[in-house]
Amino acid sequence: MTNPAESLVSLLDLEQIEVNIFRGRSPEESLQRVFGGQVAGQALVAAGRTTDGERPVHSLHAYFLRPGRPGVPIVYQVERDRDGRSFTTRRVTAVQQGRTIFTLTASFHKPEQGSFEHQLPPARKVPDPESLPTVTDEVREHLGALPEQFERMARRQPFDIRYVDRLRWSAEEVEEAEPRSAVWMRAVGPLGDDPLVHTCALTYASDMTLLDAVRLPVEPLWGPRGFDMASLDHAMWFHRPFRADEWFLYDQESPIATGGRGLARGRIYDTQGRMLVSVVQEGLFRAL
Repeated sequence: MTNPAESLVSLLDLEQIEVNIFRGRSPEESLQRVFGGQVAGQALVAAGRTTDGERPVHSLHAYFLRPGRPGVPIVYQVERDRDGRSFTTRRVTAVQQGRTIFTLTASFHKPEQGSFEHQLPPARKVPDPESLPTVTDEVREHLGALPEQFERMARRQPFDIRYVDRLRWSAEEVEEAEPRSAVWMRAVGPLGDDPLVHTCALTYASDMTLLDAVRLPVEPLWGPRGFDMASLDHAMWFHRPFRADEWFLYDQESPIATGGRGLARGRIYDTQGRMLVSVVQEGLFRAL
């Protein structure tokens, strides 16, 4: 069986079909829509493939316009907006079956030495990732065995995810819960040495748990859902180099949820407490 990390690298390896035009695979899955992190990661690969490779991504801003269909290829069309002395800007449109499903603007910055530095530390002290159970272990411990659908998903999961706080399973457990969540994550296998692959892999991962913070005060994260949830937009700022196959802490919170929309923001740190990435996302929540 192919390692899920190798599958992720393959998923991010787009086919170039014309100048500034790329095609990405969309795996056939039981999900109703293509995972948003996949589309964002592939779009960022397309943008990066049109640069000289000497300027790392420093930010991206994206909108999810329509749900993508699993099993149907996605075409990424890149506009080369700017090639300056220090910054490069690209716009990417993701098209599936003739319809735009996603747009992304990415900016690349030539590395330079700053005159000062500061950062906020993690909001709280957390246990080491190796001391925490995996999500699979927590679900198995609670249910006794993994549901068949979850078992299939777990086998294909490219990231090891470990929640800092134990999962809540009942309405009573979520009462008065703060809209905050933190997880340790890393790819389940090596991702190679291409920095763009690591950036795009982390972009993929950034969409996996961020909206958990919005749901926490309302319902347990696992089990039957009372809400349909969809990402609306997504923004990221990349502050330092990193490897997505090494542990990183994703510290997440939701400052507000109102009008059917919930805002979530996250800060990503390495094991030494250095901030690597900032993330903001808004999601749509509708009662089922």
